[in-house]
Amino acid sequence: MGVVRQLRQVDADDSGIDAAFRADVHSGLAQAQKAIPARWFYDTMGSALFEDITALPEYYPTRSETDLLTRHAAAIADHVGKGRAVVELGSGSSAKTPLLLGAIAPSAYVPVDISGEFLRDSAAGLAEKFPGLPIYPVEADFTQRVTLPREIAAGPKLGFFPGSTIGNMVARTAVDLLRDWRDSLGEGALLLIGIDRIKDVDTLIAAYDDPAGVTAAFNRNLLDRINRELAGDIPVDDFSHRAIWNDVHGRIEMHLVAGRAMEFSVDGRRYAMAAGETIHSENSHKYGPRDAGLLLRAGGWTPLAAWDDVDPAFALILAEATAFRSAP
Repeated sequence: MGVVRQLRQVDADDSGIDAAFRADVHSGLAQAQKAIPARWFYDTMGSALFEDITALPEYYPTRSETDLLTRHAAAIADHVGKGRAVVELGSGSSAKTPLLLGAIAPSAYVPVDISGEFLRDSAAGLAEKFPGLPIYPVEADFTQRVTLPREIAAGPKLGFFPGSTIGNMVARTAVDLLRDWRDSLGEGALLLIGIDRIKDVDTLIAAYDDPAGVTAAFNRNLLDRINRELAGDIPVDDFSHRAIWNDVHGRIEMHLVAGRAMEFSVDGRRYAMAAGETIHSENSHKYGPRDAGLLLRAGGWTPLAAWDDVDPAFALILAEATAFRSAP
């Protein structure tokens, strides 16, 4: 059947700019610690740069997760069963998706991603690999409420949330997202989620600050996107990339560091930064087994099985939508 149709659920202004992007940029630049949510990395250029990152030898998450999906596909299929519609959150290039689709014989595939052009290309590629599979791409921010295609509304569903993307969110936001998707996927739904484990700091830093500078380019592209889409004049070349381990919060942080005192405008609004001041652009939280289980349960999901026998450590966890209980 191939790509049936694409749904678009983005609130754009008359110029086609995502209204939430504009709002988040201005809100973030006005804060004492400037910060812009990581989801805005993923325009077409940012999505392509991230795919380059996943191929780097230092970036272990993709390699570890792909290994888990390859070696444990049969076990995952035994737990999931056949005939579920697979809904992938933040599908990107869907590079790992064929490993899952080929194992479980799904009824449909619904990739959800904020980058429309990237979404269309990856959906078309999957349609060639799985010509009999209905594919319903949804261009949307999966961190917000998403309306799923009516064609899959009544059937059983499997949420697929790979890449440890849940780690980009602070705990409060992560729990909210898990609860929202528990409601969207419905009773009887399953969730297969990738979660990165805590490990030695040198391995973590290398994964987010590669010597080839690809991650630095990915980080700075956020500023390029602001300049392109929001009429900005940010001096991108005067910013450097920094990745640090925050042990208190159990996360890698990425920052864009101003190399000098500067002023710039975005949408005609003026902003100033001192030399050494940063824009906090990404978190990547790492979870131990108990932490991950607690996070999932808080979001309305009960872990059923886990696969984490790789090095560097990474986990795939299968969870079930938890039935509502009025008492413990």
